[in-house]
Amino acid sequence: MPKKITAITPEQSARFAEWSKQWIEIGLSTEPADFDRATAAALEAYRICNLKKPIVVLRMGSPFAATVGGAMAWAMLREFFGSQVWSQVWSQVGSLNLNFISEGVNNDRGAQFWASWAAYVSFFRDVLGWQNETLSAFKIDEDLARSCGWVWWHENVLAISDRPRALNRDAEGRLHCETGPSIAYPDGWALYHWHGTAVPKEWIENRASLTPQAALTWQNIEQRRAACEILGWNAILSALDAKTIDRDGDPQIGELVEVSIPDIGRERFLRVRCGTGREFALPVPPDMKTALQANAWTFGFDDFRQFLKPEIRT
Repeated sequence: MPKKITAITPEQSARFAEWSKQWIEIGLSTEPADFDRATAAALEAYRICNLKKPIVVLRMGSPFAATVGGAMAWAMLREFFGSQVWSQVWSQVGSLNLNFISEGVNNDRGAQFWASWAAYVSFFRDVLGWQNETLSAFKIDEDLARSCGWVWWHENVLAISDRPRALNRDAEGRLHCETGPSIAYPDGWALYHWHGTAVPKEWIENRASLTPQAALTWQNIEQRRAACEILGWNAILSALDAKTIDRDGDPQIGELVEVSIPDIGRERFLRVRCGTGREFALPVPPDMKTALQANAWTFGFDDFRQFLKPEIRT
């Protein structure tokens, strides 16, 4: 029976920073994938599960390609072995009807993006001396984290993704880039973020496509905030000739403004600063008279007299 770990020594605690740094670097790596090592690790999982080597092994340029490519390959194999009618399969693929992917889209391993899990288990094993009869199987996840970006698999299909070629973050570690993708892959697939908030590609690559009208009426509040930050609050208010209706002395209660939006008409918004220091523009009903009333409404209070200014906001 393995000895139970009940305490961590000072020497072991001293290795936290070292271990964290090592695995953060693995999780954020933009080095080309070691496809041979990743394939060997994944095939070991098939062996442990008493499965034969998959019929198709794909090496793909991004997690998106691995997921969609793997699911499409699975669907084609299923059609081939089930009906031998390849024309139906290619017709399905050619029409870009991807509904059939949904049932297999979650057959994945996070590889480098699950580095935190690998850091946790490997620290218990290598530093604290944890022993367990199933730890040998953990080496599969560890090798995948160290060698590739994503894995999609099925009994007959294995698809492995490359790592990103670019991974940009802000000072707080959030995905962010003001001039291009926050994360970009060799096959061209990319994501765009503004201080951790996913945004449309056009907002970054084609700033002219983002207008103050679009920013202030965008449905998702976090993206709306990002859009306003991208444009700049002065540009937003100047472009719409915002009229101040009421300004509270507390910036977390905010300022009630009115603007005229083309094709929509006059609308009122609450400019408010949250506890993190970020500014939001929140649409409020046109009958709001004060910033306090508008702020209370955003919290669900119809009668602002029942609303107390919170001393601490999170």
